[in-house]
Amino acid sequence: MSGHGHGHGHGCSCEHEHDPAERGLEYGLYQRIDLEKLQCLNESRDGDGKLVFKPWDQRREREKFVDSDADEELLFNIPFTGSVKLKSIIISGEDDDTHPAEIRLFKNVPQMSFDDTGREPEQSFRLNKDPNAELEYPTKIARFTNVEHLSIHISKNYGADNTRVYYIGLRGEFTEAHRHEVTICNYELAANPADHKVDNVVPQTSFIS
Repeated sequence: MSGHGHGHGHGCSCEHEHDPAERGLEYGLYQRIDLEKLQCLNESRDGDGKLVFKPWDQRREREKFVDSDADEELLFNIPFTGSVKLKSIIISGEDDDTHPAEIRLFKNVPQMSFDDTGREPEQSFRLNKDPNAELEYPTKIARFTNVEHLSIHISKNYGADNTRVYYIGLRGEFTEAHRHEVTICNYELAANPADHKVDNVVPQTSFIS
C-alpha cells in the first residue's frame, strides 16, 4: 500500500528539528547524483530537470527551475554514483496551481518511461504547496536502502496545464560503489627445467644435410 503525507501535519516547517548547517549536510545527496546520466522526461527545455538538484543554501532561489511540457507530468530518472539509503525528500514549486500535488517514488528502475509508471511505487506522497522548501516527506526507509537509481514521478499538480519545480532535496546516507580490482596473472607458459628432475638424459644429435 502506498504511503501518503509527510507525518508532521499540514503546513509544518521542519526547520526547528535540525541545526541548519547539519541539515544542509544531510541534504547533500545531490552531490552523489550522476548528472551526466540524469534524465527528466517531459521537460519543456532540455537539461532543465538537472537544475533543480542544487545545494541546500540555494533551495529558495528562483532562477533555476524545470517546467513540464505537454501536460502536468514530470519523470526524473536519477542515477547515483554509489548506493543510497533515502530518508526523506523535499519538493518545492511555485505558490500556485503549477506546484506538484502528488509524487510517486520508484527504486532501481533505470531508464524508466511513462509507460512504466502504472506499476506500484515503493511509496507515494500527496504534497502541500511549499514555495520555501520547508516541508519534509520521510520515506519508509526499509524500502529505500541500497538505492542505486531513483525515479520520481510527478503525476499531478494543483490543476494547471503545466508543472513547475524549483528544488528537489534528497536526504540520506551514501555508500561508495564497490570497485572490483582487476588482478593480472602472469601464467608460466614454458616449463622451467629446474622444476623437473630428469634422471636419464638421452643426448640428441642433429644432422645437417
